[in-house]
Amino acid sequence: MTSRVTAVSRSATHTFSKTPLESIRLLTGLGVEGDAHAGVTVKHRSRVARDPSQPNLRQVHLIHAELHDELREAGFAVRAGDMGENVTTRGVDLLALSTGTRLHLGETAVVEVTGLRNPCLQIDGFQDGLLKAVLDRDEEGTLVRKAGIMGVVLAGGEVRPGDPIRVEPPAGPHHPLQVV
Repeated sequence: MTSRVTAVSRSATHTFSKTPLESIRLLTGLGVEGDAHAGVTVKHRSRVARDPSQPNLRQVHLIHAELHDELREAGFAVRAGDMGENVTTRGVDLLALSTGTRLHLGETAVVEVTGLRNPCLQIDGFQDGLLKAVLDRDEEGTLVRKAGIMGVVLAGGEVRPGDPIRVEPPAGPHHPLQVV
């Protein structure tokens, strides 16, 4: 299966869901043009309240379409952008990537993976029970967060549904994703 972008979304305000679009523009070092979470420093409200000078490691939110499939099979009505993601992918095991992996999206855009999204209680406000559905436990009992990954923009450009994704692992050992 070819890895590809299936949807792109943004929201100019701090809404839970984002609006799917025909394309988005990634801006180097900032995030998604016109998105409320774009910027050099943190934009997530709770993080701004703690320390507004923190670097923004959450410029772009990516979710795998396979999670949407899983959630629909469990009875949830979830579409691209509904869980706040900017880029919906198919064919990339996002959760298994190493910190520092570079995702080449379309012709020029490059997003460096910084870590996992930590889903919060707002997700249950969108659909009751969704928080529990995006959390799991592995064989050792370790919590698995399935609500996507976060990254920063290393190279800007237009990203559209159907664009190919090329995964470039970092040099050196694998570093499992942690919450950012």
